[in-house]
Amino acid sequence: MLISTTENLAGHEVTEVLGTSFGVVVRARGLGGDIMASLKGLVGGEVKQYTQMIEDARRQAIDRMVQNAAAMGANAIVMMRFDSGDIGNNMSEIVAYGTAVRVIRQ
Repeated sequence: MLISTTENLAGHEVTEVLGTSFGVVVRARGLGGDIMASLKGLVGGEVKQYTQMIEDARRQAIDRMVQNAAAMGANAIVMMRFDSGDIGNNMSEIVAYGTAVRVIRQ
């Protein structure tokens, strides 16, 4: 599956637009991560536990978006984006979305 953040794919022609494809992941932060984040907040620096959690969630959101697009019959996704937000005090939502399309090589 080709995935692009741009509207067009070099060397390909969009032959059909199938609609919006998305993948959603909600992750809860653990108590240990919250404690480490609080300590890091005092001295500054990267909170590696959260960074890893968000990277994993983005990968999983992309995988779900690709599955959704494939179920629609797409072989590519254009205009792909991420969105994120907080749910409650300790959960994060990550959404990967884009336009599912069919393309052919030019």
